Amino acid sequence: MRTRLLPLLIVLMAGVLLALGFPLAGSLAAAHQQTVVVDRIDDTARFAAIAQFVTETGPGIDERRATLQGELARYHSVYGIEAGVFYRDGTAMAAAPVGWAIPDEGELNRVFGEALLGRRSHDPPQVWPWQDGARLAVASPVVRDGDVVAVVVTDSPTGQLRSRILHGWLFIAAGECAAMLLAVGAAFRLTGWVLKPVRILDAATHDIATGRLNSRVAAASGPPELRRLARSFNEMADNVEDVLEQQRAFVADASHQLRNPLAALLLRIELLALELPEGNEEIASVRTEGKRLATVLDDLLDLALAEHASADLRLTDIGQLTCERVAAWRPLAEEKGIRLTGSRLPAVTAWADPVALSSALDAVIDNALKFTHAGEEVTVEVAAAGDTSTVVVADRGPGLTDEELDRVGDRFWRSNRHQNVKGSGLGLSICRALLATGGGSLTYAHNEPSGLRVTVAVPRTRPGADEPAPAPTA
Repeated sequence: MRTRLLPLLIVLMAGVLLALGFPLAGSLAAAHQQTVVVDRIDDTARFAAIAQFVTETGPGIDERRATLQGELARYHSVYGIEAGVFYRDGTAMAAAPVGWAIPDEGELNRVFGEALLGRRSHDPPQVWPWQDGARLAVASPVVRDGDVVAVVVTDSPTGQLRSRILHGWLFIAAGECAAMLLAVGAAFRLTGWVLKPVRILDAATHDIATGRLNSRVAAASGPPELRRLARSFNEMADNVEDVLEQQRAFVADASHQLRNPLAALLLRIELLALELPEGNEEIASVRTEGKRLATVLDDLLDLALAEHASADLRLTDIGQLTCERVAAWRPLAEEKGIRLTGSRLPAVTAWADPVALSSALDAVIDNALKFTHAGEEVTVEVAAAGDTSTVVVADRGPGLTDEELDRVGDRFWRSNRHQNVKGSGLGLSICRALLATGGGSLTYAHNEPSGLRVTVAVPRTRPGADEPAPAPTA
């Protein structure tokens, strides 16, 4: 969620900064140019004041014109600005450099025409830093006796102006970058503060979904709405845990309380059998059903204890543990004429409860031996792949259909084809409950050409931690 929320915030903040930065850059360029324009207007006004005294006739005309020409020449030599005073017909009264004239078109011609109408230049086109050959033309009218008799025109290079504008823009860009970095840092802190309760809630939900019902959310940070959500989640988890605890307690109590009456009933059946002829089929059937009921009660009690108990996780050599269980079941396999292979298994480490894993392997191997015919083979393989270590038990029995694979492991479920096989239908459910407390799992698949493959998977990293298990040693 953070990877989706952060780009949105960053794009919005970048848009805001750009929306503020562009007008600021434009106003900065206009301010620098206006400063130059005002300075040029002052210069043209001074030259216009001198040009007012230059007349076509009268004593001292050459001296006054020479004074004006000298001022313009010094102005051009010091500042590099072309300047001149021109009569209404465009002929030069004085100009620097000598011979400079008003062109027939362009910006100079436009400002000259405005000045002939008695208006000073006040808003020339904006000069931008990328306009290398741009010039700044300013004109002021020379007024004598209320009439415009001449026009003072200056044509300035814009190198320094464009340089000042560019430097100002660089400062604005640096400020924008600093503001963007600050905004990104604030966005990281803000999203972390907002999403921290969501991450904790997600982790707690995952823990509860995998069987760790005691996980809760610390509702101490984040927005008020998320803190209320965390408190509501904790209340819901408490209620769910209470209901499940009551269910487990009921199953355990019922199983435990029914064992004594059932034991007494089985004893009375045995006493009754002594009064009946030997080989009576009805009493044999009643005795079988009674023993089956006793097995179901024992399995129900084991299931309730398995779902309630917490896992004692340790770094376990899965290969060695599997070898021990294979060796324990080999005499029964040989008695049934079944080959049970898996004596030389590789050393593979994983985090598991050794007792729970041993019980699960016992149930899976026992189930494989039940449905495998004499002369067939049951194989046990140990492997490590990615974050999990697996023990695969494959038999050559009749196997299951696709629909039966979806239901295998459900409580009390047994295939209609296997109703005559001894069992209560709770063994694999107990295995799944034992493995789930430690982050393990139990999966089923077809075995080729026939049979069932049962995969017992346990994590290679400790649940709730990121460190991997040490590398296995042979």
